[in-house]
Amino acid sequence: MTVELTTMVMIQNPDTKHVLVQNRKLKWPGLSFPGGKVEPGESFHDCAIREIKEETGLTINNLKYCGIVHQCNLETNARYLVFLYKTQNYNGELIAESPEGSHFWCDIDTLLATPQEKFSNNSINYCPLFFGKEYNEAFIPWDSKQLKNNSQLNIKYI
Repeated sequence: MTVELTTMVMIQNPDTKHVLVQNRKLKWPGLSFPGGKVEPGESFHDCAIREIKEETGLTINNLKYCGIVHQCNLETNARYLVFLYKTQNYNGELIAESPEGSHFWCDIDTLLATPQEKFSNNSINYCPLFFGKEYNEAFIPWDSKQLKNNSQLNIKYI
């Protein structure tokens, strides 16, 4: 079984309530909150801070843990775990364009009204963990037939 560990951070402007969105170009293209892979020996928290700095130029602090997204390939048993954080505490100069993609501020209602196919790897489905207090895990089992047929994924919020 292979396991990939990643982080994702929702950065919200405390004044406008807009959130920072990344339009990814490389792996998993589409709209998402920024984040990335955990390096060997690195905590999830430290990964989130490092990835945001590398991708956006922003220094973040006072991260609040929001939960985990647990994707499971039913054919290979490969796991993809995304540790979710959010913060309103940041400083620095935003990098509008990076090798990972472009970054822009967006109000939450506009983001939530965006068609699902515009999002990276169904990341719109992570929103109940970022915005609510009811759930702390999203479990997403999938197989290649579902992806090939663009079938609806069976997401279990826990």
